[in-house]
This record gives sequence, C-alpha cells and structure tokens, in this order.
Amino acid sequence: MAQTAAADIATIGRISAVPAILQVIREMTGLRFAAVARVTEDSWTACAVLDQLDFGLKVGGELDLVTTLCHEIRSAHKTVVIDKASEDPIYHDHHTPRLYKFESYISVPVFRTDGRFFGTICALDPSPNELKASPIQTTMESFARVLSLQIEAEENLQQTEAELMQERETAVLREQFIAVLGHDLRNPLFAINASAEMLQRKFPNPASDKLVRHILTSARRAAQLVDDVLDFARGRLGNGIPVSIAPCPDLNDALRHVISEIQSVHPERQIRASIGDLRGVHCDRERIAQLLSNLLANAIAHGDPQGDVEVTALVDQGALMLAVKNDGQIPEDVLPHLFQPYSRPTRDTPQAGLGLGLYIASQIAQSHGGRLHVASTTQNSTLFTFSLPKTD
Repeated sequence: MAQTAAADIATIGRISAVPAILQVIREMTGLRFAAVARVTEDSWTACAVLDQLDFGLKVGGELDLVTTLCHEIRSAHKTVVIDKASEDPIYHDHHTPRLYKFESYISVPVFRTDGRFFGTICALDPSPNELKASPIQTTMESFARVLSLQIEAEENLQQTEAELMQERETAVLREQFIAVLGHDLRNPLFAINASAEMLQRKFPNPASDKLVRHILTSARRAAQLVDDVLDFARGRLGNGIPVSIAPCPDLNDALRHVISEIQSVHPERQIRASIGDLRGVHCDRERIAQLLSNLLANAIAHGDPQGDVEVTALVDQGALMLAVKNDGQIPEDVLPHLFQPYSRPTRDTPQAGLGLGLYIASQIAQSHGGRLHVASTTQNSTLFTFSLPKTD
C-alpha cells in the first residue's frame, strides 16, 4: 500500500536510531551534509537531515527530482560514490554536482522489506574525500538494511496502534495486537540488533562506536515495547504481572543503573537522585527497576522539558519508598485515568510508545502488595510515589 510523504516522514521521525546513523556517516566520511530521502517517481523529500553546511534543507523539504542523483539511483538500484566530482570520468560534466556545488558524494538505495524502493541515505560535501577507498559504502548499505527493518517495525506498530485505538475494547483485536508485537516484530528486531552488532565488530571506529551502540539501544527499546504489551496482556487477563519476591541486597545498584541508562539517552535533561541504604528490602529486583524506568520515562516525556527530574529512594522502618518528581502539572480530569492502559497526553506531535508505562508500573506495584500514588499540585509539579510495606 502506498504511503503518503507525511506518513513516511513521521515514520522516519519516530526511529530514534536515524540521527545516530547520520552522525556515524558524518564521523566516518567527513561529509557535512547527510539525509534520509523519500524518493518516488516524481518527488524527492527529506525525511531526516544532518546539515553542518547550512545547505538549507529541512525535514519535509523537497528537491526537484531530476536535479538529483537519487533519481538515477531509483532507476538503477545501485549505490553512487564520488570522490571528486570535477575529475570523475562519469560525473565531471553532470548537472547535479554543479547545481548543488559538491565534490564528494555517496548515496545508497533503501528498499522496503517487500522489495519496493523507499528512497536513499545520501551525503555530500563541497570538499573532495576519499570515499571509494574506505568501508563507508558497505557500512551505509548495512544501515540501509537496518533502516528497512526499522521502517517495517514502526509501520506495523503504528498501524496496529491505530486499529487498537479505534476498537480497543474489542478483545479479539487486542489479541491480534499482542500477536503482531509478540511474534511479527521479534524477527525484525533481532535482525536490527544483529546488523548493528556486525557493524560494531567489523568496522570498529572510536569516533562512531558510541553512536552505533545507540542504534542497539534503540532496537532494545523497541523490544521493550513488545515486552510491555505482553505484561499488559498478563494484567488484563487477570493473572497479574508475575514477580519473584526475594531479599534484594543490590537494589541500590539496580536503581542507579536505571537512572544512568535513562540519563545517557537524555543527556539534555537533569536527573537528580537521592538513593538511601535499601538493604533489607524484599522485592523483585528487575520489576522494581522496570517500575522506576517507566516512571522516569514518563517524567522525561511528559514533564516540563526545561525542568529537573528528582528520584528519591529510601527505607523507613523496613518499608520502601520510591518517588519520582518532575515539573509540570497533570490536568485534574486526567488524574483518575492515569493508570489505565493507553493513557497519554493529548498532543499534536506524534508520541513514541503505547501509553502502557504507567499501567504496567501500577500492576508491578499491585503484584508486590504495594501502592503507586500520583499527586499533581498547584505548584506546577507532579510526584509519583511507590510504597512497599515491610516484607521481611
């Protein structure tokens, strides 16, 4: 089924690994402009852009297709690599390098998993660069395959979510949704992980290894969405989320790891943590870490983007108290529904995730015999508090 330009731009925009891919290309090649382009038989549209040249092209911007080399790549289905256009035997008289004033250029085709042509990953620079003698072509072609799988995963997720929102009270549709995420998405997610790990092993590069690891992190986050839906199914079917209660002497480390992980993904946000001595708590370590991760992700996504996020964990008379506070107030009419599935703020911009994070956090709290409470005050702050009575 044909996708609109707006839909494809939104899909690429939801793939958090794309900026990392473009930055890896920038670091490996020295080319200061890189983009993911949607290319059809009559249009060229930028879906993602890294522009350090002031080229002037933004996401959603269009170029006249016949002025680009992507037009030829769409016909030939072959990668184009140019070290120095003014001396290239094929492209020295070509109109595209002259029009866009570049010497070095590389563009690889991106196909959907069913074989249809989607567009290109391309990069260029006014200065010449030795691209043909480097591994960049193989790397970018691997990125194109990874992007193809991620596009499929995102489109499946969007389509299923849209259908579920229309008829989310229908049990049969819910089961279909779970089946799609639990089975159809696992294979492409595995392929994304495998491809990124291959790039990390085969083309180690200190300048780009951190960004390749970000691709792995993004794929693992998508896998976490699948796990969230399976947890949702367990909760809705009445069995509750399974927990294994045991002494947890390293709960401090588990919570600090969650905070560090989310801080690394959102370096622009300030997360302040006060973790006390939590020895003596009996709980499911991984589930409590998941609960904190969901609360932190919610605070980052829906709190004031200019405000700090505060995490507090302590034991008082053997009882655990875990709190996450962020700037920003939740409307009063939203509070009663906040821990229900698919609860999410109404915004004009697309939101990642399925709106299950707070529901799963509340189910984890219930499975422990604890309580998850939210308070949103007139002081423009929101506080989530998980309390677990003494269990030892």
